[in-house]
Amino acid sequence: MSNQELPAYNALINTFDPKNYITTKALQDAVFVALSLSQPLLVTGEPGTGKTQLAHWIAYHYGLQKPLEFHAKTTSTASDMFYRYDALRRFQDSQLPNVEIDIQKYVSFEALGKAILLTRTKNKVRSIILIDEIDKAPRDLPNDVLMEIERMTFTVKETGKTYAADLNYRPIVVITSNSEKNLPDAFLRRCVYFHINFPDEAQLIKIIQCRFRDTDNNPLVSDDFIQAAVDHFLKIRKLNLKKKPATAECIAWMSIMKTLGIDPEKPDERMKSSYSVLAKNKEDLNLLIQRLNTK
Repeated sequence: MSNQELPAYNALINTFDPKNYITTKALQDAVFVALSLSQPLLVTGEPGTGKTQLAHWIAYHYGLQKPLEFHAKTTSTASDMFYRYDALRRFQDSQLPNVEIDIQKYVSFEALGKAILLTRTKNKVRSIILIDEIDKAPRDLPNDVLMEIERMTFTVKETGKTYAADLNYRPIVVITSNSEKNLPDAFLRRCVYFHINFPDEAQLIKIIQCRFRDTDNNPLVSDDFIQAAVDHFLKIRKLNLKKKPATAECIAWMSIMKTLGIDPEKPDERMKSSYSVLAKNKEDLNLLIQRLNTK
């Protein structure tokens, strides 16, 4: 088989500049309430509706550095949000002759820990923290960090040292959940909650118009292209799919169509290859292709 060149970088995919993130008045109000009450903002919604990007928009909107991120896993513990202790390296070093053991050098700080420390530096900084997909973490984790998040303080148990934030620079916490499992009531009571709905047709068009612009703010796709693509996409979402594509998939799909020269008003055989962006399993992909073949 002959070698083929890799596809060139697709500039159309680079559409996630936070200044182009579209918020509703209700979402802006929820952000304001969370900041006013100094409570975490818990955001739910379909995967791909912009929950993670919200934290980046808040940082952009308030002139803060990009968010410090913690991505929850099934193995995450409460302390993982603040710091990690490298016990293995500590043990290995203890086996070496003439090595002085300084416990502190085996401690590395994570998102919440870094944010608290940044409030204690000479040039104090207020940070935004993104705790992503907290519903993936063990059920007890949210409750285990209630007091630490409320008081913005934590203790490194290996050193016994406690760190507390300067509350004049209190970090902003945004937490996302895909609602794969219920979160504890005690945790929910301490959060401001908002659910991002899938946008209606007008909102979706506005989102795409804002995302598909070049550095000079010129549109990269025509309004006719957007309207035809959105019509096609919304019809797909009405099909009996196991997983409906969301806003993020719509943006990626339009980028691929533009790159491949596919006209959504006159879909041809090449449209089948673009459906791999929208379908996430074999059954859904077959259903989309069947729909295209019977049009």
